[in-house]
Amino acid sequence: MYNFRTDLALERRDIFKKTNNIDGDVPGIESSVKEVSDSIKVEKVKITSEEGAKALQKPIGDYITIDVKKMRNISEEEIQKISDTISSELKELISKHIDRKEEILIVGLGNLYSTPDSLGPKVMQEIDVTRHIFKYLPEFVGEDDREVSALAPGVLGTTGIETQEILQGIVEKVKPKLLIVIDSLASKSIDRISSTVQLSDTGIIPGGGVRKCKKRIIRKNTWNSSNSNRNTNSCRTCNISIRRHRHIYR
Repeated sequence: MYNFRTDLALERRDIFKKTNNIDGDVPGIESSVKEVSDSIKVEKVKITSEEGAKALQKPIGDYITIDVKKMRNISEEEIQKISDTISSELKELISKHIDRKEEILIVGLGNLYSTPDSLGPKVMQEIDVTRHIFKYLPEFVGEDDREVSALAPGVLGTTGIETQEILQGIVEKVKPKLLIVIDSLASKSIDRISSTVQLSDTGIIPGGGVRKCKKRIIRKNTWNSSNSNRNTNSCRTCNISIRRHRHIYR
């Protein structure tokens, strides 16, 4: 069992390869790299089997890392290109799991009052929510709109409730087809601070990168209004994680 102490699938892959003296691909893991520009790189890691999942201690699924260099002197044009790249990759990931107009619940994990952990709650303040418009003002709904709701559930230390338990109750009531979970991530490199984004469709364990044992917000679950185990109202999960601070490893 490796002590990776990083959320990034590509860093875990590289650590595993170095430790085991592997030159090529790790069995059960597919990798690809795309250079969008001189400063933007998209690297994809796909875990395809239980062997690959065991090697990286990550669930089977897709992990997409958008890495940006030269952030200090970046132009407005390059900022727009970064935004377009993240948007394009996220749309492609979402389209694999739900239809274009199915409902989404966006969840911002973290503590608003702790700078390194405040990403999720701060992003929630920028979300254009539409679920209430569909319900109360349907005449203002556009042809391309979908139902979107947003939530910042807080942290265990201030609520006394696990995030997974809060979301289970909300999903049973709201019944979205997809959760988009936004959180800070742990990384081995300080060069990734505010410049690396990881997208995935595998669920998330809040604090998992630094070994804080929490309940997993899973990839596909059976949260529904009935007590059965069927997937009739199942909800999938996509994650957006960004390196926000330097973690001191002990």
